[in-house]
Amino acid sequence: MAQIKNYTLNFGPQHPAAHGVLRLVLELDGEVIQRADPHIGLLHRATEKLAETRTWIQNVPYMDRLDYVSMMANEHAYVMAIEKLLGLSVPVRAQYIRVMFDELTRLLNHLLWIGCHGLDVGAMAVFLYAFREREDIFDMYEAVSGARMHAAYYRPGGVYRDLPETMPQYQASKVRNAHALARMNDNRQGSLLDFIEDFTCRFPTYVDEYETLLTDNRIWKQRLVGIGVVSPERALQLGFTGPMLRGSGVEWDLRKKQPYEVYDQLDFDIPVGKTGDCYDRYLVRVAEMRQSNHIITQCIKWLRANPGPVMTDNHKVAPPSRVDMKSNMEDLIHHFKLFTEGIHVPEGEAYSAVEHPKGEFGIYAISDGANKPYRLKIRAPGFAHLAALDEMARGHMIADAVTIIGTQDIVFGEIDR
Repeated sequence: MAQIKNYTLNFGPQHPAAHGVLRLVLELDGEVIQRADPHIGLLHRATEKLAETRTWIQNVPYMDRLDYVSMMANEHAYVMAIEKLLGLSVPVRAQYIRVMFDELTRLLNHLLWIGCHGLDVGAMAVFLYAFREREDIFDMYEAVSGARMHAAYYRPGGVYRDLPETMPQYQASKVRNAHALARMNDNRQGSLLDFIEDFTCRFPTYVDEYETLLTDNRIWKQRLVGIGVVSPERALQLGFTGPMLRGSGVEWDLRKKQPYEVYDQLDFDIPVGKTGDCYDRYLVRVAEMRQSNHIITQCIKWLRANPGPVMTDNHKVAPPSRVDMKSNMEDLIHHFKLFTEGIHVPEGEAYSAVEHPKGEFGIYAISDGANKPYRLKIRAPGFAHLAALDEMARGHMIADAVTIIGTQDIVFGEIDR
């Protein structure tokens, strides 16, 4: 007589949330998952090892490419670790700019998450809506750094440059008439801050649109409610951070509990879930988008009222101005040494963490006094979350595995670092 036994299925590596870099081996009883074994290493880029062969400054662009949806948040942890080793203070205006762009980056991340998670579960429209808003934030990135994604804008001691006074505008072309062009450039007449302010005024209505599409949609609730439940105790044991931990009801947010930069001077709330299922994690991230928008408005108000430097005046770390460099021999030497050798960081070790959109993103750096890191260890939030996939998926159907990967908000750049 034929024996009935479990069979093993290769899930991927073509999964939509992990374009060819996750191989998930599922042990199935019919359509029910008995065991899920994530195989990683299909993207391995050796960032931590490469960092040992590059100067401290040259490593900043590598940070952008870790979680390539939350670029500036990665840079932030890295430059804060260097500043800790150097004992460097950062101008207050630079701190506000960093916080503002951290929160814009959180919106950038959560918009991609809600679009792709919706797409994974079968909702098409929200994906198109979310990418419409991402386009505006990419324009902000480009205005301030010259790059739409990999900005390399944060530097040890501050930020690369102050916010520009003009916003790039759409140019006339064969496919756009004058009326359409005027409408597209309507909110680009002023400075970058004016453009960001216009965006923050519009954004709450966009979040309302996403909620209209999803929050009470019965198909969405049938696919998410009660799926991938993690208790608060288990979430802590598994090393969850960010919305994954807060979705299980644990009120832990580094911006409140271990404040850095100027977060302790800003007003915002920490959204938490109740049941720890996929639906709760969805609600937490949507609430976070509203809170981030609130933080950005406060930063805009402060930045308008307080001009000032955005970079440290320590020329062993930051280059002197072009005018000084061309008129003063001392500054010319500083400039030359900085761009040929880079920063010499004193011996020591430091760990610095930020409340990244996905959780606690930390950089542990060891310096031996040279111009390159002796060792760099990256604490990526997604790694701990992916490790829990087996536990979260057991007893669920194959279709639920897609929902669980979506709710974990996984990006492999930081997992296979």
